[in-house]
Amino acid sequence: MAKAYVFDIGGVLIGLDLKACIRAFQDILGFDRITELLDPYHQKGIYGELEAGQLSADDFRARILAESRPGSAPEDVDRCMAALLTGMDPRTVAAVKQLEVPRYLLSNNNPISMARCREILCENGLGEAFAAEFISSDMKLMKPSRAFYEEVLRCIGLPAGEIVFIDDNLANVEGAKAVGIDARLFVPGTDIRAVL
Repeated sequence: MAKAYVFDIGGVLIGLDLKACIRAFQDILGFDRITELLDPYHQKGIYGELEAGQLSADDFRARILAESRPGSAPEDVDRCMAALLTGMDPRTVAAVKQLEVPRYLLSNNNPISMARCREILCENGLGEAFAAEFISSDMKLMKPSRAFYEEVLRCIGLPAGEIVFIDDNLANVEGAKAVGIDARLFVPGTDIRAVL
């Protein structure tokens, strides 16, 4: 029986819309190179550096603005990044609330997007639902690296087989399974209860 649940954020708890995010960068900032950086699972270039904790949020904004329409502001960058996040499926909200064991977040993510993710979780009554967050930019580790999952196991303090991890990327699921975690693949748009 699971003694803890660990959730990926984007694509599992919170829906993603890559096209809307790309449009926002292009329309609001005039930043067309976003298509080279944005990926459903692993961001590239400076976006990837931000998520790996190799580039600060302020430096990321400055690099984007240097290639954007004159007059663009740092808050415009944040608004464009927030366009990626579409909100939560009510079925997911209900399922997470019903779990009676500790819940955790584990995500390749960055400080700018995490601010909006936390707002969305709060808007759905899940602001205090998670015992801890394991975020790539904070830990300077990325899924699916073995080191990331091993650090998560060390912090949670449970045997790997007693932890259920849910992710929408097969590589991340396989990486977690390699250290003994009961990892399950979630298909975005489906009912999360099927993998719980």
